[in-house]
Amino acid sequence: VAALAYSGGLDSSLCVELLRRKYKAKKIIPIMVDVGQGQEEIKTGLDKAKVLKVEPILIDAKDEFTEEWMAKAIMANSDYMGYPVSTSMTRQLIARKVAEKAVELGADALVEGSTGKGNDQYRMHNVFTMFAPGRKIIVPVRDFDLTRSEEEALCRAWGIPVTETIPGGDDKTMWCRSIASGAIDLNMEIPDEVWMWYVPPEKAPDEPRVVELVYEKGIPVALDGERMPLKELVPALNEIAGAHGVGRIDIFEEGIMNLKSRELYEAPAATVILKTHRDLEQMCLTKDELLFKKEVEKRWAYMVYHGEWFHPLREALDAFIAKTQEMVRGTLRVKLFKGNAEIIYRDSPTSLFSPEIRSIKASGFDQRICADAAKIRGLIFEILAKRRQMIGGR
Repeated sequence: VAALAYSGGLDSSLCVELLRRKYKAKKIIPIMVDVGQGQEEIKTGLDKAKVLKVEPILIDAKDEFTEEWMAKAIMANSDYMGYPVSTSMTRQLIARKVAEKAVELGADALVEGSTGKGNDQYRMHNVFTMFAPGRKIIVPVRDFDLTRSEEEALCRAWGIPVTETIPGGDDKTMWCRSIASGAIDLNMEIPDEVWMWYVPPEKAPDEPRVVELVYEKGIPVALDGERMPLKELVPALNEIAGAHGVGRIDIFEEGIMNLKSRELYEAPAATVILKTHRDLEQMCLTKDELLFKKEVEKRWAYMVYHGEWFHPLREALDAFIAKTQEMVRGTLRVKLFKGNAEIIYRDSPTSLFSPEIRSIKASGFDQRICADAAKIRGLIFEILAKRRQMIGGR
């Protein structure tokens, strides 16, 4: 009995037939997990399942993804080499849901559609191993060393609908959309029709749009004066920011196998949220908190990207990050205009910004008291100067 992580995409659809024809599976249990990829994609997967003569189990994990995973990504300023670690998270959430359902239904094998060249094989393996220990893990596309063109040829030969409109496909979540992962050449130009939210700046409106975000404990809770959960706020902001040319990410990314690839992402809401969140932190956190948190964020993003969401260290890092967010509160306004997202207004009841003390326009405090402080802070340089003289001025 094989429990399959099924999406209706090329890889997982082919896995159904490979399990039947090559692995001789007695029973196939396709499991779809809704992490916010959209009803259109869910429907496409369910329709394709009818052609494949299987009945997927659909698990709704949107609330869990947004409130538990995406919220933590926001607080951690999620960034791995310029990528806001979206698929990295959803693959591990999907893998856990599949593993738990596989155990519940008594499956003796877990199956997923990763290739041997990508990152997901490692993420899925880690989670399958943790939540369904002792079960066999089958990765058919990798096992048969199939290229994308070979997969497509098999699908056509076996009557499996090929619905991809982008070479390499895409992976959608409300936080970020990955486009043609691993299939983009160095100087390939990206056609406009590829984008779902993003409008190229030259085609964006000629008038700017100002949006307002309200943060409480590091999480955006309101958009343009209306309170809403993340699962509503993020999709709404994707539409608004994307329409004004915000959210295209085109980077070189170094994967788990230390191989570089050109990766293309679409993340309008994530771009605006992460920018405003970092800005608000700059107002509300101390210098020591900010400097230490930057190091924690690097490790957090690295672990999540490398399939270590359920590692005890990641959970410990989250505890520190959550503590720092208690005072990250405020309202920011962002002007969106032809690819730019400019913060034009900030207000925070927990801000540490004190212009009445720091500004050169106000008296604030008696500047003369700093003379002794400067002398104390400069003592180490007096000592260094003496040593320099002793060794001949070097």
